[in-house]
Amino acid sequence: MGASLSKLKEHQSAVLGGSFAALIMLGIWRRASALTKLDEKEDERQFAASSAQKKAALAKGNENRVAVDMVFFRRLWALVKILVPSPFCPEMGYVLLVAGAMLSRTWCDVWMLKNGTAIESKIISRDFKGFLGVFFNFILASIPIAGINNLLKYGLSELALRFRTRLTHHLYQEYLRGFTFYKVSNLDNRIANADQLLTQDVERFCTSVAELYSNISKPVLDIVIYARKLSGAIGIQGPMSMLGYLLVSGIVLTRLRRPIGRFTVKEQRLEGEFRYVNSRLIAHSEEVAFYNGQRRERLVIDDSFRRLVTHLRNSTQFRFLLGVVDSLIAKYFATVVGYLVVSRPFFDMSNPAYVNSTQSQLMEDYYRNGRMLMNLALAVGRLVLAGRELTRLAGYTARVTDLQTVLRDLNNGIYKRTMVSKSSVGQSKPDVPLTPNSGKIVEMDHIIKFENVPLVTPNGDVLISSLSFEVRSGMNVLVCGPNGCGKSSLFRALGELWPLFGGVMTKPAKTKLFYIPQKPYLALGTLRDQVIYPHSADEAKARGYNDDQLFTFLEQVHLGYLVDRDGGWNAIQDWADVLSGGEKQRVAMARLFYHRPQFAILDECTSAVSVDVEGFMYDHCRQLGITLFTVSHRKSLWKYHEYALQFDGRGNYDFHKIEESQEVFGS
Repeated sequence: MGASLSKLKEHQSAVLGGSFAALIMLGIWRRASALTKLDEKEDERQFAASSAQKKAALAKGNENRVAVDMVFFRRLWALVKILVPSPFCPEMGYVLLVAGAMLSRTWCDVWMLKNGTAIESKIISRDFKGFLGVFFNFILASIPIAGINNLLKYGLSELALRFRTRLTHHLYQEYLRGFTFYKVSNLDNRIANADQLLTQDVERFCTSVAELYSNISKPVLDIVIYARKLSGAIGIQGPMSMLGYLLVSGIVLTRLRRPIGRFTVKEQRLEGEFRYVNSRLIAHSEEVAFYNGQRRERLVIDDSFRRLVTHLRNSTQFRFLLGVVDSLIAKYFATVVGYLVVSRPFFDMSNPAYVNSTQSQLMEDYYRNGRMLMNLALAVGRLVLAGRELTRLAGYTARVTDLQTVLRDLNNGIYKRTMVSKSSVGQSKPDVPLTPNSGKIVEMDHIIKFENVPLVTPNGDVLISSLSFEVRSGMNVLVCGPNGCGKSSLFRALGELWPLFGGVMTKPAKTKLFYIPQKPYLALGTLRDQVIYPHSADEAKARGYNDDQLFTFLEQVHLGYLVDRDGGWNAIQDWADVLSGGEKQRVAMARLFYHRPQFAILDECTSAVSVDVEGFMYDHCRQLGITLFTVSHRKSLWKYHEYALQFDGRGNYDFHKIEESQEVFGS
């Protein structure tokens, strides 16, 4: 009766255990399905404004599906060739160093296992003299083993750092080539928060690659070594059973882990959005404060944070369920298989290896073989769990590859953007379809000439269907018109920030054009750097300028006092906060005098400057031979220009000479 009851309890325990595992796996499948539907609803909500955007988002989602498949391995291999560009680079040296450290550590583990078994055997057999020998061997070996363990950690850390350095330099070389950094956020809308991709995502990708190299190589090495040694001790069936279990468990877990890559991609995107709304509030804190808009900004930040937390909570719940299955399959079930394998030779009474063995010999063999098999089981478990990190790496790989693709396209003149037409009623339509970069740019000194050039925004809005005019050095032009008529678009096309959609534009080289906006950019650095930007101090010295000449430029715009007030030329300040609005604009004019270009584009750049100082600056530009394109509504500037380019905001323009009898114009 007792035996029957015991068997019944064992049967019930097995049924309960199997039912629990089945419920966990069912829960993972249902959770993954629910989160997939939630993601689809979220995408539909975000892109509900336009059916075209929905289709584009859906197509992009299908194209950038994240999974551990051949697409992932092709992407990873392309990035690995950047991380390790040649067999003789320093990165390859650290790869070999880590490989050597892992090999040494595995052999140390095997030696420690044998030595530990010997210590226990000597203790059980009461062999004090033999115990002292193996005990001192352990003490002496601990020093190099400790060094090897930390050498492995150092090698992995340095490898991850070198990977990050190599990939960061490669991406920034593409990002800062030409005006790509501008085009990423203003022309192309395939990626958002490029700053996060270039910093956080690159760091996580490189760390993940280095750790995965260790988490896969070390278990594989352990499996090879322990399988070889166990084959001679208990037969080939033991190691083959463990490897068979590895294959089956790997297939099961790979299928269950598929959503992790998608969760990683979305998590990084939501983190970037949350960081963006916070940095945006910092950048526009004064405007928000004047509008008393903190409650509205709180709603925006709370909504972004709510979506991030919701996703993180859903992801955590999924990882919890998956973690239970991971622990069962990679740790406990692997140990169960190990016990079954190691016990088989000992329960075989006809096994010739143990027919004449003493109890002490059986104990020693069991400890040695058992520990090697447990280490083999742990290595199999670590290799199974490495699949989880591989799935997460697929997410980082997809994001870094997307960034690399966009940068490469933009450097080749290709950009992709959702086109939403907002052409005004009555605005002329082009006779032929407009294609980005279909226009021609000719470099020539002392002339700016537009020949049938359409002014088109990157979004596809046609502002001027065909613009033609010619300005030579000495012909100062006042550009005027209502807001949104094309004034800024003209300068962006002239500065080659926007692509030409047709016609021919003749202009000097980029270095011979200079643009000063209403809010000048102030660089990080010294007072000297503000005047000579974007040159460095060495470049300014090479051009023959010293601090006395730079001081002359500041005096010409009535800013000579800045040198003494702010601590000299080498003073480093937050110049955007230190200088007033008028001082910033006058520093920008001093910068113009330093560079002395052929043409200068002045976009309301003296709105905070007094009329007398403004007049001197314009007269001095004439003396330096700088031809001006000025956008301003001040009547006082009319006398410093000979020509006017006037837009009416309805697709028409007029380029003419300014007559003394004309009324002042502007928006």
